[in-house]
Amino acid sequence: MHDSTTLKLNKVPEVTAIFWLIKVLSTTVGETGADYLAVHVGLGTALTGGIMAALLVLALILQVRMQKYVPWIYWVTVVLVSVVGTQITDALTDGLGISLYVSTAAFAVALGLTFLVWYSFERTLSIHTIITTRRELFYWLAILFTFALGTAAGDLATEALGLGFRLGVVVFAALIATVAFAYALGANAILTFWIAYILTRPLGASLGDLLSQSREYGGLGLGTIYTSIAFLTVITGLVIFLHTQASTDKAVAAAQR
Repeated sequence: MHDSTTLKLNKVPEVTAIFWLIKVLSTTVGETGADYLAVHVGLGTALTGGIMAALLVLALILQVRMQKYVPWIYWVTVVLVSVVGTQITDALTDGLGISLYVSTAAFAVALGLTFLVWYSFERTLSIHTIITTRRELFYWLAILFTFALGTAAGDLATEALGLGFRLGVVVFAALIATVAFAYALGANAILTFWIAYILTRPLGASLGDLLSQSREYGGLGLGTIYTSIAFLTVITGLVIFLHTQASTDKAVAAAQR
């Protein structure tokens, strides 16, 4: 349980069904959006990565400057982290020719070290206490590595190991369901949250590829632009709903004082 003051100051949303839905949708946009800009628009991996990294820095500055959780700023930052995380993995794999086995292991180690240093300073990895700038910076660094790791692990499973997009969606959804079941049985809440957070990345990437890739490659052939627009529309609608809900709750709380 967390006191009301901590919850009000926390810079991260409560973990609800809408939280997980937007998370999966944002990871899908990260996959399809990065592919669209790099391939179809013709920007290339390097230029796309540079533009998205610059936008991410601006979003992070705005996010950190906020004194409380603001839905649209937070989720714009998540979407940009998703795109940048995808670009990092793609640059290592496609640009430098680094094996997906190596990049998956490297990002796993980087994430583990981030958690280790975070815990050594703060004595907690809970997302319910992101109430200082240092904790928030640790949080976003961890989020970046979860996206990069999830991208590498997802590509490793669906491409290198040959699962394909359809089976990849089923496998990663089943793994997330297993984690949720373990949480329901009393498994550590912080551990299960971060495992699920990592797994939603390859789930979203597999879903994005399944919808956008041509039938020749095992997809449904909807294309990256239509898939990205559809998912961004849903994300926007959900964020507007959250913003409206927060405003309503604030007005009700003020009226009850």
